[in-house]
Amino acid sequence: MIRFPGPGELAATVAENWLKSLRGDSSDAPYHVALSGGRITQAFFASIVAGCERQKAPLERVHFFWADERCVPPTDPESNFAVAQRLLFGPLGISESHIHAINGAIVPEAAVAQVVEDVRRTIPLDGRQQPVFDMVFLGMGEDGHVASLFPEESEEAGRDAAIYRPVTASKPPPRRITLGYAALAAAKQVWVLASGQGKEQALRNSLLENPVTPLGRVLKMRQNTLILTDVPEADPGDDLPIS
Repeated sequence: MIRFPGPGELAATVAENWLKSLRGDSSDAPYHVALSGGRITQAFFASIVAGCERQKAPLERVHFFWADERCVPPTDPESNFAVAQRLLFGPLGISESHIHAINGAIVPEAAVAQVVEDVRRTIPLDGRQQPVFDMVFLGMGEDGHVASLFPEESEEAGRDAAIYRPVTASKPPPRRITLGYAALAAAKQVWVLASGQGKEQALRNSLLENPVTPLGRVLKMRQNTLILTDVPEADPGDDLPIS
């Protein structure tokens, strides 16, 4: 866990360290990342753009997917794609062939079928047929939800091995499409940007030995997950540097 005094410092540091890791990787193999929405995302995208303006990063090999999307048209302000297009892809001139948007304007089941086909065609799969993302960026809600995995879901739904699936959220807009727990567990790296007031209890609950939040479930399924937060007193342990 890394603590920050505020969202600006959090977003800038996460962007700087992600770009540094890309610059330090001499591989020319495709790199697959899943983005999320949320308030901190806008500052994060702006920090990526600023970092690329200071020093070029090899983003031409990066393929952008989503951890979740709202079932709205791609021009809707609620669309996670729309935010990324305006603040990240447009300013950096990212190739359309590397932007793997979820079509929120069509029937959710059809959109899921499209994105799963795209994922299987683009990203290496593990032995359980889950995509191995190089990086997944997640936010965290006041109830501990990540992507569009909400605590109201049944245990059975939480065990669903689907790569992406439609869900009904407990906050608007209700119809969404999300990565599943198994896909998040399979990712090489997951960085959680837990930012904002009113999230102290959710973060504490996520760090319990037997967590009761979606974030806690993700943490328990993975060997290593990095939490970057400006939430005060989330954990009594020592801060750890980004490696």
